[in-house]
Amino acid sequence: MLVFFGFTNCPDVCPTTLSEVAAVMEGLGSDASKVQPLFISIDPERDKPLELAMYLPLFNAGIIGLTGTPEQIAETSETFPIFFERIEEAASPDGYTMGHTSHLFLFDPDAGFADSWPYGTPAEEILADLRARI
Repeated sequence: MLVFFGFTNCPDVCPTTLSEVAAVMEGLGSDASKVQPLFISIDPERDKPLELAMYLPLFNAGIIGLTGTPEQIAETSETFPIFFERIEEAASPDGYTMGHTSHLFLFDPDAGFADSWPYGTPAEEILADLRARI
């Protein structure tokens, strides 16, 4: 699994990372069925299932979107090495944005942590790593 925490109103990091995931999935070709990308929202106030269902297909990568209550998101985030917070910002949609960890996480078939890549890691590098593991 490729797991990324983000939010649909993110202006840059999230769509860039999800575009990289899409490039990785396309590059995997027939091996793409061996990797499941997940997007876990850190903004449950805005990211309801309908918003995720409209947003994630834009990347055409089979990304499954997950959301929940604020408590569920907080509990889930405690099992990952991530940070997120709400930041009041008048110019952002609904008057706030989200600050968050921007790593893409890889988990093996047994759901064990395998690796992570920081924001900006080229799709080619992630793809080469995944190919070596598959």
